[in-house]
Amino acid sequence: MQTCDVLIVGGGPAGSSCAWGLRGSGLRGSGLNVLILDKQTFPRDKVCGGWITPQIINELQLDAVDYARGRVFQPFCGFRTSRMGDPEIETNYGRPVSYGIRRFEFDDYLLRRCGARVLQGVAFESMERRGGSWLVNGEINARLVVGAGGHFCPVARQMGAKMGSEEIVVAQEAEFEMDTGQQAACSIKSEIPELYFCADMRGYGWCFRKANVLNVGLGRLARSSLSGHVAEFLAFLKRTGKVAFELPASMLGHAYLIYSKTTRKLVDEGVMLIGDSAGLSYSQSGEGIRPAMESGLLAAQVIAEAAGDYQREKLQPYPQLLRSRYGHTRGDWATAIGRRLSPAMVAGIARRLLRLPWFARNIVMERWFLHTADAPLQIEQRGSAVPSDERRASSF
Repeated sequence: MQTCDVLIVGGGPAGSSCAWGLRGSGLRGSGLNVLILDKQTFPRDKVCGGWITPQIINELQLDAVDYARGRVFQPFCGFRTSRMGDPEIETNYGRPVSYGIRRFEFDDYLLRRCGARVLQGVAFESMERRGGSWLVNGEINARLVVGAGGHFCPVARQMGAKMGSEEIVVAQEAEFEMDTGQQAACSIKSEIPELYFCADMRGYGWCFRKANVLNVGLGRLARSSLSGHVAEFLAFLKRTGKVAFELPASMLGHAYLIYSKTTRKLVDEGVMLIGDSAGLSYSQSGEGIRPAMESGLLAAQVIAEAAGDYQREKLQPYPQLLRSRYGHTRGDWATAIGRRLSPAMVAGIARRLLRLPWFARNIVMERWFLHTADAPLQIEQRGSAVPSDERRASSF
């Protein structure tokens, strides 16, 4: 029988950030016994576009120089954006505003540095309430269980998540190392990734080049016809000479909830949800790495302040912190207007707006994708996670 104070189910960015907040350099001296459980063995592949912002580096106190040794860490100095097939706008900041990473490297790095015990290659099977604790898989006794296993997290299912009826984003992507011939046949610039919005603005495709690694994918807020949209997108890339070679026939798929659509219960007696388990991806871009990490840090704050009392009432500050942090991301004037118009009107307006350099820079990039106005969280030693105006990682 294994025992721990906190069992985190899922070793991705949300889970490792929560553990780091409790055991690593975040909330020093918490003294909690933290165990991470994951059904896979790290390093493992993860479907994701794979890019992080300077705010993430700030929040987790990452040593970028150390991380870049032997790993992909591609500076992105701008983006090209467009409605697929229309004229493209290049927004170039002249300095790194984000970094391309490979998730199998990034997640493994975070897990190794988090300071918690890790039980890999063991799937979550069951959890049963025993007095004031949980018995997980019949052999792990935990006072608190934190679900960090992604959209299909079994802890979320245990808490009543209706996974078959939620409105989700579905996506397909491929990431691979290009050979010499493929590199010559790819016109995407390493420092300028490209984003291509669908005509109805219910999704977008992307093409990121990270040195000799290419990541191509498309996601949509719609379950139907994803394969058709993906096929059309890949044909567009080849037709325009952006990727003038055959892409892998098999694209990996994944699904996730965005913050504006989630209805999942986030806390209960001795249990919490963080990251994609909680459905926290940004509403406009679908990007989930930063919200996953921040939710892990905020959860760590609440756990530390609960001082061993993990009743629902003691954990309730966590969803309140999330609302305070992400309430403004539920939409802006552009998305609010879009919800009130017909698809044809949305397509027409989007065609015009996406051709404007001002809109591409200030709305698409800085508000929807980079979230430059959101100061990074700082975890103080006393356990308070607060935005730091003095240490903004991005000031555009």
